[in-house]
Amino acid sequence: MTETIIALLSIVIGIIATLVLGQIKQKLSFGLIGNCMIGVFGSVLFIKSFGRLGFDPASICANNVTNLPLLFINMAVSALGGIFLLLLLNFLRVKIKT
Repeated sequence: MTETIIALLSIVIGIIATLVLGQIKQKLSFGLIGNCMIGVFGSVLFIKSFGRLGFDPASICANNVTNLPLLFINMAVSALGGIFLLLLLNFLRVKIKT
């Protein structure tokens, strides 16, 4: 797998995580477009921030071999990034309304 495919796959995982959480908890949903944007930015933010710990796409593809444990960590962090940003923005939305 190339680094680009891994980066795009992690963004898609972030989008899917926010969409699923938005469907499960309707109060957290920002709609289809809003959840997709939150998933993209949340996953990119977390991968860029915490990817320096060793699970960025370059580390996963080192020596032309796909490191599967690092890939799974990357996907989990991407999903958590999307979910965390969704929860944070929902918290801000509630605070602004009151």
